[in-house]
Amino acid sequence: MQPSAPPSAPRFDERLTAPRSWWVITALLGLSGGLVTFPLGTVPTLIGLIAAGAVAAVVVSSYGSARIRVVAGSLVAGDARIPVSALGAPEVLDAEEARAWRTYKADPRAFMLLRSYVPRAVRVEVTDPADPTPYVYLSSRDPEGLVAALVAAGAEETGAEAGEALTAEGRAGGALTAEGRVGEG
Repeated sequence: MQPSAPPSAPRFDERLTAPRSWWVITALLGLSGGLVTFPLGTVPTLIGLIAAGAVAAVVVSSYGSARIRVVAGSLVAGDARIPVSALGAPEVLDAEEARAWRTYKADPRAFMLLRSYVPRAVRVEVTDPADPTPYVYLSSRDPEGLVAALVAAGAEETGAEAGEALTAEGRAGGALTAEGRVGEG
């Protein structure tokens, strides 16, 4: 049996980095910045090359810095933090189904962390009645791993709630019997 991870360690952690082809385009944008300033001389050409390349790199890097994590009983997707207890059953979406949920099946109220360069996704219903968000759509390169982490975190959360309920009943004067019922003690 393997020791369980500490509660603060993420069960799942994925960064939706931009594909290599985007970095090639970034280099080409830097080159075009240099070409635009070429008639002005050598120094302006170098400045244009560096400035255009740096701006393009910052844009690609920031867009590709979105993270999806399951940590401490919560799903953290981008800037959103959702307790696992407020989520329903997760569903792995293949490329075709993911495209459908990004387009004609999409609900405008849904929280979507999607990246066009990641073809597969996970869809999770939001079960919190106070939350108007119907579901969460998350692009993922490892949707099976994300679903497994959400299921494990949900089972742990449910187990912890059941344990707290039994502890509270035990403090109220009941004792757990051999049949698993609370009796007077």
